[in-house]
Order: sequence, then structure tokens, then C-alpha cells
Amino acid sequence: MSSTIEKTVEFVKEKLEGAEAGHDWFHIERVWKLSKKIAENENCNKEVVELAALLHDIADPKFHNGDETIALKVSREFLEKQQVSEEIIGQVLFIIKNISFKNRGEVPQDLPIELKIVQDADRIDAIGAIGIARTFNFGGFKNNLMYHPDIEPKLNMSKEEYKKSDGTTINHFYEKLLLLKDLMNTEKGKELAQERHNVMLKFLDQFYKEWNVD
Repeated sequence: MSSTIEKTVEFVKEKLEGAEAGHDWFHIERVWKLSKKIAENENCNKEVVELAALLHDIADPKFHNGDETIALKVSREFLEKQQVSEEIIGQVLFIIKNISFKNRGEVPQDLPIELKIVQDADRIDAIGAIGIARTFNFGGFKNNLMYHPDIEPKLNMSKEEYKKSDGTTINHFYEKLLLLKDLMNTEKGKELAQERHNVMLKFLDQFYKEWNVD
């Protein structure tokens, strides 16, 4: 591990101490490991991949009144202190800016492979058993209902609607999580996502059986 990566790990651990459990250091660590796994199969700049994976949630807008500029500012200041080249800083910031699900309608065409890798890794950590746990943790954090039979999922929400949404936790599966499998960019990402997608389908099936006392 390079000294820059080591220092980035230390920085992120310190910065995210006490963060909401679905967006804490352990989320970052899993995305970092997944990014490295996916990158093994791709021709890419692995330093850019690792730095972007480590910094992608350094100031998640969800916890900063929707401000998407804080993460870019914090990441730039940190990387400049580490004397990382401007070229690499630019690539890392581009990934941080364009990675999120809610921004998918605004991203440019022909995305770099490094963004595709980190985006797949981040989305894979949002599904499967870990994804289920993170979703209910965040729903509890916001005090959202787990489920309400009369509240339908809102599909095709705009970015602003998505940011303000306070629907049920179960609806979040239909509004986002079950869509992620088909948004994967890489072959390895598709492979990993399929298995986790199946876990969520089984969970939902069991959830409804128990809810309805079948």
C-alpha cells in the first residue's frame, strides 16, 4: 500500500468517526475492497480507483443539507496536502461528483473506467444482505416507517423528489435497490450484483409472508 493510500485511510477513518452506520468507515472499507476486486479485471489507474473509493463519501450530501460541494472541497484540500498531481485530483473529484444514484441523469456520456469501477462497488454495497441492513439502519435513523401497505413506491422520481423522499424503507427497494443490478458497468460488477439481488428478492418475499401472517 502506498503512503498516500495509507494516509487517506487514516484521514477517512478520523473524518467519519461517529458517522451513521450505513455511511461510516466500514462502508468505505467495503467499497474500497470491492473496487480493488473489480479493478483486477479492468485496464485502469488503480491509484485513482483507490483514492476515489476511499473519499467518495467523505461528506455525503444526505448529512450536509444536500450540499454536494463539501466533499469536493475537503477531498481537494486533503489531496493537495499529500502533493497528489492535479491530473489525479481532477479524476478523483470527477468520480466523487458523478458517482451517486440521484445524479445519474446529469452525468456525461463516455464515463472513465475508474468511475465505472467505484460506482459499481458503491452500488454493490447498497444491495444484498449488507444493503438490507444499511437500508433499515438509515430508515431507522430518519424514523421512516418500515412498510405501509397503502403507500406505493414512487418510481421515476426527479433528483429533487428523490432527495426529499421520506417514503417507507420497503419502498426504497423498489425506488432504488432493485434497480441497481441493471445499472452495473463492469462484468465483475454484474456478476457480484446478481447474487446480492437474489438475496433481496428472497428477503422481500419472506417479509411479506411475515407481514401478512401467511
